[in-house]
Amino acid sequence: MAARNRLPPWHDQIRLANGREILIRPVRPDDAEPLRAGFALLGPEEIRQRLVSPLPELSAEMADRLTRPDPKTEFALVAAEPLPPGDAVVGGVARVAMVPGTRDGQFLILISGYIAGLGAGRQLMRRLVRWARGKKLQRLIGEVQEENQPMLALAESLGFRQEASDHPGTVRVVLDL
Repeated sequence: MAARNRLPPWHDQIRLANGREILIRPVRPDDAEPLRAGFALLGPEEIRQRLVSPLPELSAEMADRLTRPDPKTEFALVAAEPLPPGDAVVGGVARVAMVPGTRDGQFLILISGYIAGLGAGRQLMRRLVRWARGKKLQRLIGEVQEENQPMLALAESLGFRQEASDHPGTVRVVLDL
């Protein structure tokens, strides 16, 4: 019996706490412009709270780089509307990159305000952890702004511990894999 509506690997359609359906899937080059458009909708406070180094915009070069991860050392996902890439509004992006010379992975998750607090971050983080374990990494590490209590609480609920960070105003969260 063939499975209907079977999604490709790393693709999952989920329902958020507010009932909205999103598709979590690997990032694709077609996502560069929707990522830039979504980033432009973030307010300065959202950007400051979610990123260690605030960015005034997501440049075309940065978006292109983010949407073309090196499959040997990087993994990136988006949480988007269940529409074709390039047409879908992207509400979240998650990325992990292996740190050269170590068995660590550095992660970053950015969730837009319109889906923040509805479970998308947890869904993305679980997939980053699964990828990191598949790559036999020893630790997953992220830098989180001290004020970003939702992300710190999410990390703690998933087993991350907190450490001092080299960046003022941030906390390093670490998950031993």
